[in-house]
Amino acid sequence: MKKLILILLLATVFASCKQEQKTDKTVAETTDDIAPVSTEMMESAVIYEANIRQYSPEGTFNAFAKDIPVLKELGVKVIWIMPINPISEVKRKATDGSFTSDIEDEEERKKYLGSYYSVSDYKAVNPEFGTMEDFKNLVKTAHKNGIYVIIDWVPNHTGWDHPWITEHPEWYTQNEKGEIIDPLNPDTGESWGWTDVADLNYDNQDMRNEMISDLKYWLNEADIDGYRMDVAHKVPVDFFERVTKELKTIKPVFMLAEAEQPDLLVNAFDMQYGWEAHHILNHIAKGEKTVKDFEDYMTKIDSTLQDDDINMNFVTNHDENSWNGTLKERMPNNKEIFTALTYVMPGMPLVYSGQEYDMSHRLKFFEKDSIPKTKGKYFDLLKKLGQLKNSNPALNGGKNPASYKILNSENNALVLERRKGNNMILFIGNFSNEGNKINVPKGNFLDYMTNTQVEFKGDDMEINPWEYKILVK
Repeated sequence: MKKLILILLLATVFASCKQEQKTDKTVAETTDDIAPVSTEMMESAVIYEANIRQYSPEGTFNAFAKDIPVLKELGVKVIWIMPINPISEVKRKATDGSFTSDIEDEEERKKYLGSYYSVSDYKAVNPEFGTMEDFKNLVKTAHKNGIYVIIDWVPNHTGWDHPWITEHPEWYTQNEKGEIIDPLNPDTGESWGWTDVADLNYDNQDMRNEMISDLKYWLNEADIDGYRMDVAHKVPVDFFERVTKELKTIKPVFMLAEAEQPDLLVNAFDMQYGWEAHHILNHIAKGEKTVKDFEDYMTKIDSTLQDDDINMNFVTNHDENSWNGTLKERMPNNKEIFTALTYVMPGMPLVYSGQEYDMSHRLKFFEKDSIPKTKGKYFDLLKKLGQLKNSNPALNGGKNPASYKILNSENNALVLERRKGNNMILFIGNFSNEGNKINVPKGNFLDYMTNTQVEFKGDDMEINPWEYKILVK
């Protein structure tokens, strides 16, 4: 009897060990190929905005995924993908602002694919772009290349054929007649003109709960790493604080707000848009503002933002390109100096689809279009700047950023110093149509863009119109 009991005990232990080994193997098989989102990653990251529809002639997840190794060359550590969800057909807009339902010619009507930001289903992918499996493969490919993926989310409104419209009309803002309305400007009470979408009612807690459930879905189902929240300033801060808290119970996330609103950065978001800085750069390029305005802006954000708040710096994005003009239109002779500044100033630089190929046309917003794919001098510039951003702690711009000091802002000259530990970088730029003289601090430096050693003795340096230097010490 004792022998039988001993045999049973041994069998039990053996089975338990087998089960433990099986469990361990399962865990190993599902382990990510990339470390969780971290503050260290944010310090040296470049972020890339992916416009799937226009990125390739195919306009698919698979076509984009093939080029992810190219983005790695640019120092990209975060890919932000514009909305991947299906687009509403009800009240779908054409390029001229009319509804496609008003177009009689069927072939003409088919040209208009609608706004990415008119979502008909939060838990599905746009069949234009491929399947859910295709999207998962994109995320896996990015992770294998050491790149995180965040997706664009539209929390303020939905398209008019979203199921909530009929199933839960109380989840939407309604007028005195009980009719669901499009978003209104709170200052005027008038429509913003976003007539292809219906405004969500954040007083309704059931809607908030369902929205958060849908946000969790993409972390669990596709292993994404966070969100870019569209018009974040139109949604209550406490909602986003709850969102981030609950998402972090699943995995660490990176959160980007389309807003300039400091309270969003306290507990909800890691990074905000540097809209004001962007507009100042546009004005300097046109001679409408000076470097002094840039310095005043930097002084202002020193008092309005916390040390661990991150600004996203950019010279273009999907809104700017489609609606306000290309870099060739806005910065015809000086895009290089402004691009370099977005990398060396505190924050995280953005590259938009097509920017790396020096795209010179406005991408269509409601119709199919495509970007060029020929590498040139501007691609090489972004690659070189990305390498410096990734590797030199003096350009850290995340939660523990390098210090910065403006040493000179007179006569449209900018001398900007960045330091962290023993690392120091000087950015010297002439933001003017005229030649200039700029005083450079004494020292031996590496001229990063030419890869040559230079020595300065405290004298004034002659510098050409719109010329810049990045000096590394």
